[in-house]
Amino acid sequence: MKARVTVMLKTGVLDVQGEAVRRALGTLGFEGVEAVRQGKVIELDLAATDKAAAEAEVKAMCEKLLANTVIEKYSVEIA
Repeated sequence: MKARVTVMLKTGVLDVQGEAVRRALGTLGFEGVEAVRQGKVIELDLAATDKAAAEAEVKAMCEKLLANTVIEKYSVEIA
């Protein structure tokens, strides 16, 4: 199975990298960009065969390592 984890800063947390990208885009002539939020995508190849068990395991990974749940939110897709 494959899992895709998307990690983003929570709403209200200042996204310094996103703001830097927004400013850089404006400098390059892309004036229509009002906001940028930058995150990360993590893809995992899993040995699990049960979708529910795989999702639970990946969520545990997120809680323990892949996301800083104080300032980040995450979503999990299992395929």
